[in-house]
This record gives sequence, C-alpha cells and structure tokens, in this order.
Amino acid sequence: MPTPETLIAFFGVAVLLAFSPGPDNVFVLLQSIRHGARAGMAVVVGLCAGLVVHTAAVALGLAAVFASSPMAFTVLKYCGAAYLAYLAWQAWRAPVTQADTAARQAGVELSARALRRMSARGMLMSLTNPKVLMFFLAFLPQFADPARGSLAPQIMVLGGVFMLAAFLVFGAMACFSGAFGRLLQRSAHGQRWLNRLTALVFVGLAARLASLEK
Repeated sequence: MPTPETLIAFFGVAVLLAFSPGPDNVFVLLQSIRHGARAGMAVVVGLCAGLVVHTAAVALGLAAVFASSPMAFTVLKYCGAAYLAYLAWQAWRAPVTQADTAARQAGVELSARALRRMSARGMLMSLTNPKVLMFFLAFLPQFADPARGSLAPQIMVLGGVFMLAAFLVFGAMACFSGAFGRLLQRSAHGQRWLNRLTALVFVGLAARLASLEK
C-alpha cells in the first residue's frame, strides 16, 4: 500500500493532469454543452470505467504485452480514430431542434437509456485511446514502491486515486459547461454553430489519434 504522503502527492499530480487539455476533457466539455450536465456526468462515469480497465491491464502486466506489439497499438488507435470520425459525422448531421426540446435534451429530461448510451460512449472513448494505456504504463509504476510489497495492489490503488481526481475535475467541467450549453441551446443559430464546432473538434481529435506514434 502506498504511503499517505505518496497518495497525496499523486492525487495532486493527477488533478493537474486532468485539467491539462486532452481528448477526454474536451469530450466531456463538448458532450455537456450539447446534451447537458447529466449527459456530461454519464460520459465521465464511462471514462472512469475505461480507466479501471487500463489500470487493471497495467497491474496484471497486460499493458506491457500490448506496448510490445506495434500491430495492436496501430489497430487500437485506428479504431479510436474511426469512432471519433463517426461522432464528428453524427454531430455535423445533428438537427436543430426547438428551444423547449433543446432545453430538455440539455440534461433536464434525459432518459436512463440515453444516459447509458452516453456512458458507453465515454468508456469506448477511453478504451480505444492507446495513449491512455501507454501513459498509465509509464506513470503509475513511478509511484509504486517494491519495498512496500507487491506492485499490482499498489498500482490498483493509484489507479483508483487517479480515477477520483479525474471524476472530480471532469465532473466540475460537466456541470459548468452544461449550464453554458443551456444558453446556446435556446438559439437555433447557436445549436447549428455548436454542432459544426463539435464535428470539427472530433475530426481534429481523430486526425491527431491516427497520427499518434509509440
């Protein structure tokens, strides 16, 4: 088990990393603006679920096997890029709705099914990004101490702390951007502008992921 001092230091670093611009927090911001804070929080839950898988892969040594396979890395990154391109196409084609309908879609009356779909979207976003797995593989073991016992349980604890930091930071982003999104959703012009901007950002993220090298 890591020492309390190590966990506190790790949590502080994790918070700073969660605030740094990246595909995950951009994804949370855009989905919260377009669909509301509840949808954004569902995305955050999905992203954190993906982090559970990444943490377990590092703890069990699977991430090291993945890192040694250029083909696995390439396949995963292109799957992630294709998924982002699909989201861009959906955003570009999204219809402009009436103000009252848009307000409901902005997080007021989202169905449980819609929230599950947003959560699955967040998890898939995390799992198809090989950069997250490679980062965890390089980052988490730095805070594990072999002198304090097996590394796998320590890495799982560190992964849990990282997830807590990400949940708090991304959750705050979702709440803030969801409130801002309700203002934009009142205008048909604002909705159209937001859909186009979202599509362009997703295209940029897809291109960036596709060009990623190990």
